[in-house]
Formats: sequence, C-alpha cells, structure tokens
Amino acid sequence: MRRSLVLCLSPLLMLACAEAEGDAPFTSTFTTLPGDGDGDGDDTTGDGDGDPPPQDCGDSVVNPGEQCDLGSQNSESGQCTPLCTIASCGDGFLYEGFEECDDSNNDNTDDCVSGCKLATCGDGFTQAGVEACDDGNDDDADGCTATCLTGECGDGILQDGEQCDDGNVTTSDECPACQLAFCGDGYVQAGVEVCDDGNMDGNDACTSPFCTPAVCGDGIVYDGVEECDDQNDNDNDACTTACTIAVCGDGFKHEGVEECDDGDDDDDDGCDTNCIASADPQCFLAYNEFSLANRNKNQIGGGAFCDQQAGNGWQGAGWYRFTGDAGTQMSETVIPSNQCATHASGWLNGAHPELNDGIVARQVCFNWSGNQCNWNANIEVVACPGYYLYNLPNTPACSLRYCGQD
Repeated sequence: MRRSLVLCLSPLLMLACAEAEGDAPFTSTFTTLPGDGDGDGDDTTGDGDGDPPPQDCGDSVVNPGEQCDLGSQNSESGQCTPLCTIASCGDGFLYEGFEECDDSNNDNTDDCVSGCKLATCGDGFTQAGVEACDDGNDDDADGCTATCLTGECGDGILQDGEQCDDGNVTTSDECPACQLAFCGDGYVQAGVEVCDDGNMDGNDACTSPFCTPAVCGDGIVYDGVEECDDQNDNDNDACTTACTIAVCGDGFKHEGVEECDDGDDDDDDGCDTNCIASADPQCFLAYNEFSLANRNKNQIGGGAFCDQQAGNGWQGAGWYRFTGDAGTQMSETVIPSNQCATHASGWLNGAHPELNDGIVARQVCFNWSGNQCNWNANIEVVACPGYYLYNLPNTPACSLRYCGQD
C-alpha cells in the first residue's frame, strides 16, 4: 500500500494531513515531546541554544520531536526552519516578512529588541552605546528627548524642574542654571548686578535686594564693618561719614551734642577732651586753606590773580585759614601794589582779635594807584588756638587779592 503526505502550514499553526487508500484520512498536530536528546538540559529544539536538527528533519515527514517538516523547503527565512521548528522570534532565524531581526536572545539593549524589531529611538529600550535613554515617547520635556538624549540644562528644551532653558551654559544672562535670574542666586547677571553672593542677606558684603557691594553711605549697616549707616554725607550727626557712631574725640563735631571736636586729647588747644570749647565754635567747623607761596606778601610780581575767580587757592566766598608757604595770617600793614601775585594787594586794616573775643568785623583794604585803600571789603575774623580764620567775600574788582604774611 502506498501513502502520500500533504503538509499544510500557517504562521500560527502547523497541521499535517495524510490521505490513505480507501478515503481513510489521518491528521497529526505538531507537539513538543519531552527530552530532545541534545544534552543541553531543556526539552526544546530550535531555541537558539545550539540544538542539532532532529535526525529525520528534512524528509518531508513530521516525525516525533519535530514541529514541522517541509523537506527541501525548510528555510532559515521561512515558516519551517532547518531545525524542523516553526519559525518564532528568538530562534535565531530571520523569518522574512514577519521579523526585522532575530539574534536569539532576550537582551533589549542591543540592536535587536523584543518582538524581533530593530532597535530604534522611541521603542522604549535603551540601546547600549547608541542611546542615552529611551522612554518610548516623543515628549522632549520629560527627561528623555525624542532623539533619545537625556534632557539637561542648556539643551534648549524646557525640562521638568527648569524655569527656563536658553540653550546655553552661560551663567551671566537672565537664565543661569535653567532658573530665572534673581539677586541671591549666586550668579552675577551682566548689566544688572555688580555682585551676587548666593544669599538674600542685606547686611553682608553684597547687599540685597539689588546685589550691590556694601559701601558706607548706602543706608545698610554692614555687619562687622560698619557701626552705623545713615545714608548721608553729614559728619556732624550721630553717624559719621566713616559709618562710625559719633563720639567725642573722633574729629567731627556732633551738632547739638558737642561744642567742638578737634580729634585730640589736648585740653589747652581750645577744645578739651570732653569736647567743650574754650574757643569760638567756628574754629571747629570746616574751612578752606591758603597755602601757596605766591599769596605771601613777599611775592613780588608773578601774576595778576584775582579772588573773584576760582583757582590758585580761591574757592569762592567762605572761611579761610593762611597756612604753609602763604603765611600764618593776613598782613596788618600796607602791602605795596603788584605783590602777592596780584595788582592790588589786600591787607587787614585793623588788629586781629584775641582768643576769647569771638567773631569780629574787620575791613580789608586793597592798595592801588597810590591809594592804600583804593578798594575795601568787609570781612569777619575769629581767633582760634594757634591760628586765625577769615570769612572772606569775593573781592570788589580784579585784580585784587587777599595776602598773607609769616
């Protein structure tokens, strides 16, 4: 009796159909039988672990231990493999039209991932050496971008936790470290801040809220450096311009509190160590100084300076002291014309006051054209410990000048 075999295969199910004489059909389904006899410790052939094909594989008969057998049509790329197993993902054979790859392992970090798909960005598997991450979506802002790069500050993409991302790592612009710039963030914003020490303290070297260096006079007391700071340039109030609390002996007269303050411990110089004045209070106020040698009456010729015009010691109407090369006081005797570097030389028409006389009125005469008092000016004079102060107006004409003597 002769038998003929007809095999019917599909991707999911393999059936063998046999037809015998006398119309007596028989069918057989493929099963995996215990013990494939290859010594690798499992019961499965065609699983990519090195199993040899069954002995009768390729004879077009589905023998025990085989899942299929198409004879010469068994193929590495077909439905029935050279091992007489039904093609499946992971068997090491590339089933054309159904698989993109098949590397016979379950490693999803190589170039062939689960489902026998070629690894691609967005498949949810991180390909080693190729991708930095792969979260299986195209959301650029979730820490893993659509190009499978790890989201980071400076990539130009606003990631979770970032307030901004301008695509650079510059920390001096308005988006340092992917946070909006503010005073106290520790980054100096160019053109906006002068300093930034990373805190919100207003009394240290870099003040808040404007991030400017602490300086005396800014109205903020710099801890450990300043005693006070009243934000003004008045040396005569409770806080000096050195940002120290006013005390007797600091050289600054505290208005309403001290009569004087000459900054020393000499009780006999008109201001004692308790800042009580024995001289006129004017002696302890600010004044200008005449110190140039050409203002001394011994200077013959040398110019036509005028005490109406700023320069050469003249700074406008106010209190002056003669010192240095200019002499120690105004001359009490007539000075010839064209001396002390002017045309009409000025001299004090009267005696200087005594220490306890206070402020007195005097006249200055200007000698010119044979007239010892061709012009005159009314002034004030006060005797101070060891010197005189003169309250001088602008001269009545040019070229006239107040002259000193030793």
